[in-house]
Amino acid sequence: MDSKQMTQRSEASRCETKRFFTPEQANSALPLVQRIVTDIVAQYQQLEHLQKRRQKLSSQERADDISALDSLAAQGAKRLNDLIDEIKLIGCELKDWTLGLVDFPAILDGREVYLCWKLGEKQISHWHETHAGMIGRQPIGDDFGS
Repeated sequence: MDSKQMTQRSEASRCETKRFFTPEQANSALPLVQRIVTDIVAQYQQLEHLQKRRQKLSSQERADDISALDSLAAQGAKRLNDLIDEIKLIGCELKDWTLGLVDFPAILDGREVYLCWKLGEKQISHWHETHAGMIGRQPIGDDFGS
């Protein structure tokens, strides 16, 4: 099997295993997603803070302090990646680390769309076209038939 066939098989496998949510299923997953996304947003903020501290130290040339911050940042980045992997395992997609924006793939009228949720919202009540992003959010209507 050549590399092109392997790539096609891998892409087909991903499509076969992609999870699509109804609004009811997405809302059922929301408590777990909310906990993970809360941790992602906090971890990302911590990494940004470490980066700013490191930039200040590098101009003052404190090698020990820089090394310690680099180590903390590496640990934080690994934790962030682990959290993002958890979101992917659920079947949804993290779209924004600072807002805690998550999309849940769904099917509406035979086409793929996203159910859209942002940290702080009590439930998933909006959807958007895959190319529209959060700006194209629309309220979920009866057409989804949860």
